[in-house]
Amino acid sequence: MNPPNPLASSLNQGITQLQLDLSATQQNQLLDFVALLTKWNKVYNLTAVRDPVQMISHHLLDALTAAPAFAKAARVLDVGAGGGVPGIVLAITWPQIQFSLIDIVHKKTAFLTQVKSELGLNNITVHTGRVEQLVVDKKFDIITSRAFADLADFVNGAAHLLTDDGQFIAMKGVIPTEEIATLPPDWKVSTITPLAVPQLNAERHLIFICHSQRNTPN
Repeated sequence: MNPPNPLASSLNQGITQLQLDLSATQQNQLLDFVALLTKWNKVYNLTAVRDPVQMISHHLLDALTAAPAFAKAARVLDVGAGGGVPGIVLAITWPQIQFSLIDIVHKKTAFLTQVKSELGLNNITVHTGRVEQLVVDKKFDIITSRAFADLADFVNGAAHLLTDDGQFIAMKGVIPTEEIATLPPDWKVSTITPLAVPQLNAERHLIFICHSQRNTPN
């Protein structure tokens, strides 16, 4: 009898605590993502987190805790996608949603492209370049980022890609009070949602931003 996989056990416990409905196939995809991230990280320095066990809490469960906020989306853009968090994790969680991941660093988008191929994530498109210069055929109803930039730069850089009734969702640690105060006048914080990430003792918040002249999105 094979000994239990500590990574699989940790991930499963977190998913159970979050009450997410993820199949065995999806959980295996998440574990395969961690394996690829660990392998590529040795050469390309994609994340400061080196320990695969910590990757479960700091990356997978961190993104999965935010996953319900994206449930009703159709098209999502992850800006500064880096090592694939939250974009890859969300794309595995929500295969019916189309995700675009953009990063300016070619080695990071090469990694994202490899993950897409090896995990068979057909709902992902990878872009290399600056988000300010990105042109798409269809705009996004959610644009997200995790530790990408301050909120004003995030909104100013990607606003041209958001649908009229769309919203930004920024993943932050502590509430960025100073960043909120410097948002452009046309934009407002509609909701701030605290998150409790399993196996991670740290503050996490989702910052929802919409156009100040629009009603708050549902």
